[in-house]
Amino acid sequence: MTTAVADELSVRLRGFRQVQRLAYDCAEAVAAQLQPGVTEREAARMQRAWLRERGVRDWFHLPFAWFGDRTAFVNFRIPLQFFPTDRRLEPGMPFILDMAPVYDGYTADIGYSGSLGLNPVQDRLMADLEAHRRLILREVRERRPLRTIYEDVDRLMVRQGYANRHRAYPFGVIAHKVDRVKQRRWSPHLFGFGAQSLKGLASDALHGHRDGWSPLWSPYRFSDHPPQPGLWAVEPHLGFRGTGAKFEEILVVTDSRDPEESAFWLDDDLPHVRRWAEDK
Repeated sequence: MTTAVADELSVRLRGFRQVQRLAYDCAEAVAAQLQPGVTEREAARMQRAWLRERGVRDWFHLPFAWFGDRTAFVNFRIPLQFFPTDRRLEPGMPFILDMAPVYDGYTADIGYSGSLGLNPVQDRLMADLEAHRRLILREVRERRPLRTIYEDVDRLMVRQGYANRHRAYPFGVIAHKVDRVKQRRWSPHLFGFGAQSLKGLASDALHGHRDGWSPLWSPYRFSDHPPQPGLWAVEPHLGFRGTGAKFEEILVVTDSRDPEESAFWLDDDLPHVRRWAEDK
């Protein structure tokens, strides 16, 4: 990677890092305000209000909140079940906050797992997610096909004794590409997703289909290709007996031949990464 290219990439990544940190700051702020009786819908509105107060006007998708066994997507069958409900938070209950704001044209998509008080099961899930973060980075640097990496994540989950819950997402994705979004004075959304972001993802899908790759990282044949350069929002999601946990953050993939420059996590100063460091 030449110095000029590296400098251009650094400037571009700074914007994505800023909005990703903003989203995680929102998650931590909202998590600190959650109390018994708060509903998923209220938690989602809290995220949206916090980000709007700080200048967010567009979204890859609107904020989600899942409480209790909904963190493991128990009995989820249709996409509408992902949207926030009137499920109320109770002491000891796990929760996941998930938001994807767009700020100044830069996109983030993050997932934050926590509980209202102690929840040893979710604590264990979160601790075991560290191995998935390491595996994904290592195998992306090895340029293994995305479908193969997905299967390796599956195998690791089985060895750990967990169920794959990201398979419940549409197309079973563990990740999807994100990019800059054109800023509009008014940014509509469709079924909870920003129209501009959906337009960009559709454009990627069209170009990728023509060139033999997909912007969706799934267990299916269309993901049977090496990692495509770009930014990927990655979210391994573990489930165990009605409790779920995940992280979601941006993985940067480049065309560099240097292994460390070919793929790296956008930011290592995130809540789950700090948590793992503190536990050692």
